[in-house]
Amino acid sequence: MIQRWDPGSPIDLIAPRGEGPVAGLASSDLNATLLTWPAGHELAEHTNAERDVLLIVLAGGGEATVDGHRHALAAGVALLVERGRSRSLRAGDQGVRYLSVHTRRDLQIESPATR
Repeated sequence: MIQRWDPGSPIDLIAPRGEGPVAGLASSDLNATLLTWPAGHELAEHTNAERDVLLIVLAGGGEATVDGHRHALAAGVALLVERGRSRSLRAGDQGVRYLSVHTRRDLQIESPATR
C-alpha cells in the first residue's frame, strides 16, 4: 500500500517499507513517488511522451537505459529523463530506492514500438 505524504510537512524517505511505489506526495504542480525495488528487479522499457522525469537515487543502485544508453545508478545520483525518451531500469545487487519527480498530470506511457 502506498503511503501518502502531507504537503508542507517534512518527509522521511527512509521509513516507508515495501516494494514498488511505497510513498507519494502531490501538489497542484508536482508528483513525487518513492519507489523501492529488490535486487535484480527490472522495469521494462517504456516511453513517457508527456513529462520530463527526474530520478534521484537514495540507496542501492543499478542501471538505467535511456534511448539505448546505459547509466550507472548509485546513491546520490540524479538522472533527468526528458519526455519522449525510452527508458528501462534494473536494480543492482542491493536493490534500489529512488524518488521519481515530475509535473503533475496523468502519465501517458507507451511502449517504444508505438512511438
